[in-house]
Amino acid sequence: MSVTIETLEKLERKVTLTLPIETIQNEVDQRLKKLSRQVKIDGFRPGKVPMNIVAQRYGYSVQYEVMNDKVGEAFSNIANEAKIRVAGAPRISEKEESPEGQLAFDAVFEVYPEVKLGDLSVVEVEKFHAEVNQEAIDKTIDILLKQRRTFNQKAKDAHAEVDDRVSVDFEGKVDGEPFQGGQASDFQFVVGEGQMLKEFEEAVKGMKTGESKTFPLSFPADYHGKDVAGKTADFMVSLKKIEASHLPELNETFVKSLGVATPTVEGLKADIEKNLQREVKSRLLSKNKQVVLDALVSKSELDLPKSIVQSELDRMVERARADLKQRGIKDADKAPIPEDLFRPQAESRVRLGLVVSELVSTNDLYAKPEQIKEHIEHLASSYEKPEEVSRWYYSNQQNLAEVEAMVVEENVTQYVLSKVKVKEKLVTFEELMGQA
Repeated sequence: MSVTIETLEKLERKVTLTLPIETIQNEVDQRLKKLSRQVKIDGFRPGKVPMNIVAQRYGYSVQYEVMNDKVGEAFSNIANEAKIRVAGAPRISEKEESPEGQLAFDAVFEVYPEVKLGDLSVVEVEKFHAEVNQEAIDKTIDILLKQRRTFNQKAKDAHAEVDDRVSVDFEGKVDGEPFQGGQASDFQFVVGEGQMLKEFEEAVKGMKTGESKTFPLSFPADYHGKDVAGKTADFMVSLKKIEASHLPELNETFVKSLGVATPTVEGLKADIEKNLQREVKSRLLSKNKQVVLDALVSKSELDLPKSIVQSELDRMVERARADLKQRGIKDADKAPIPEDLFRPQAESRVRLGLVVSELVSTNDLYAKPEQIKEHIEHLASSYEKPEEVSRWYYSNQQNLAEVEAMVVEENVTQYVLSKVKVKEKLVTFEELMGQA
């Protein structure tokens, strides 16, 4: 077998393979003989089917299978011997002309790029940090109380106030025409909680049961309903019922209903603080990691393998189809989903993956066993039976792979932060929790 390797452009390469026809035919004959002992054809006893009939019926498919296997094996051997890092699957085609007694094939493929990591010492990044204060703990308790509040109907002459739950009928029109989502009957919301636009809530405040009112409402330019975004609608609202909210008392009875390990008010506050600290740490890690990765990619140079980008595009389109199917969209499998919608994100993911992989291998930032163990213990500590959670993570390779990936990301984040110029930035608890 003779081999010629050509460089086409950037990451694209071409390998020309030649295989002896005799070798292929011998393998085809062997597989057909083996097949003849197994196939069942009407009119013949098992193992007694004539070879010419087996060859006539199965010869083409067996030859196709052998060709694929032999060419794939030859390509793999060449790649290993030449120490070529192949990116994606090769595109193999048979040549029109071949040497006598040979079959020749062209395999066009891509190689992984050289990744040039930039000088991180000249990069300045913001490292975010936040604190869990008493106000955050009090707000969390307030949320827990509101989740368990009760509502009692108010008298007919009572006015709707903040924290009241109201039931209304409403209809909105733009230029005298109703619009989708602009009508509802017996619609409930709590005044002051932001479920409705501010102008709507302000119109309802002060109304009594049985009253109706018309008012203009201006939709924001970025409103999710594109048909009415930036427009002004005329609404008519009728208030049908007002219910006053009643919060439970913050005492040991309430705390016990939450299943807190130490069923006291102080125990609840300590538990909330512990959980908030864990959540803050997780969000800070995520936020700082993104800043670090952005800085890392911005200082790196590489060409993107088209085949790897295409594979990522295929996965993203498939996930989009699965999402449509889950939402009950008819013929989701056939829905046209343009790849270009996902191309920037796919390219970004591939670029990031290659840069991170290079950084990890160059600086030995792989996850160590002790790091994986520590991370699993941290994840399990928030559960009632941490030992069972730990066993679950160790129960299969996929669970461990996910933890390993998280540890590697943390290693990369800490490494980059140790190399760049860090500017500390304090964010409030509310800002951090309001960001995904």
